[in-house]
Amino acid sequence: MKTVPLRLVAAALAAGISLTACASNDDTAAAGPAPTPGVAAEGTVPEGEPDVNGDGKVVVGVLSPGDIHDKGYYQSFVDAAGSFAQQQGWQVISRGGVAPTDALNAARALCRQKVDLVALGASELSDAIPASTEAVCSETAWYVPSSENVEQTPEIFLSSDDPAQDLLAAGYAAGLVLEGRKSAKAGFIAGPEADYSTEAAKAFEAGLKLVNPATTLSVTFTGDANDPAKGREAAQAQISQGVGVTYPYLGGATDAVAELANSSDVAVLTPGTDRCDSTAPAFDISVIFSPGDYFTAALQRFAAGELPMGVQKVWRMGVDPYPTVKICDPTPEQQQKVADFVERVGTGEIDAVAEVAKIG
Repeated sequence: MKTVPLRLVAAALAAGISLTACASNDDTAAAGPAPTPGVAAEGTVPEGEPDVNGDGKVVVGVLSPGDIHDKGYYQSFVDAAGSFAQQQGWQVISRGGVAPTDALNAARALCRQKVDLVALGASELSDAIPASTEAVCSETAWYVPSSENVEQTPEIFLSSDDPAQDLLAAGYAAGLVLEGRKSAKAGFIAGPEADYSTEAAKAFEAGLKLVNPATTLSVTFTGDANDPAKGREAAQAQISQGVGVTYPYLGGATDAVAELANSSDVAVLTPGTDRCDSTAPAFDISVIFSPGDYFTAALQRFAAGELPMGVQKVWRMGVDPYPTVKICDPTPEQQQKVADFVERVGTGEIDAVAEVAKIG
């Protein structure tokens, strides 16, 4: 990758880069006014960004491990790329359903198509990252959603939040809804039983118990988050057990679960996007940690030639506009309690990791 040398001289350069007008400046790099072109407080900005390979056009390549038509988490990433690219006159090449084992070859294939930016839709595809140091990808920038297993390297820009915060807040909001329904039973439906999904279920349960310690959670792993039939089957079993709320966590089965929940008068949450305006199906709680919102902020920087590699942006609940949670039709009391909860997470009064650790 051709880069502009990093120059950290004088106090003027210690200020770093602002993210967007609507988000906070909590990069790992120091924050402050707009940067000197080509300079970041940490990391390097690829020369010529956004036309990193200098061919006179800008092409963004997107790889996603999930269904990019799921109307939720995975689709939001591709939609963000498409919407922003259309405004800029850029091209987008996207591919969904990429298996982690195929991530490296898929990234190389994108680079051969002369993309300027390789964007991974989720950290499950982190096995693609070694391509960033290979000759085939030498003239590309990289955007990578981060989790604890993704190592920062000089060739990639990392974007992360804390899933414990997201899911704890989801559970807390669901607990308030259950309280209003005089119920103490909740459901959680995910695809594969993996570390990310089991930890998400624990965080959701921890949030529920912050409202009512007696609340019980039924957790179902279907093996495939994109299979609507399996999602409905799991939801039906939970509904038969008397749950008052169920959470379809990620994947293309979300709407199928929500439709069944709607017909059974069971509250349902979104996995990542704001769908409070949706009516078919309807949602009771929007849990908003959309990768599309995070990606749009990065694309704005990329367009301005200010997206540095070797830097991580950490999104914080109660500090940044995302992640957050909202009850779609709250009572004034519920709305105030959610707002207070988000603020307390932001100040550190509520430690999501510590709360999740209380769940066995």
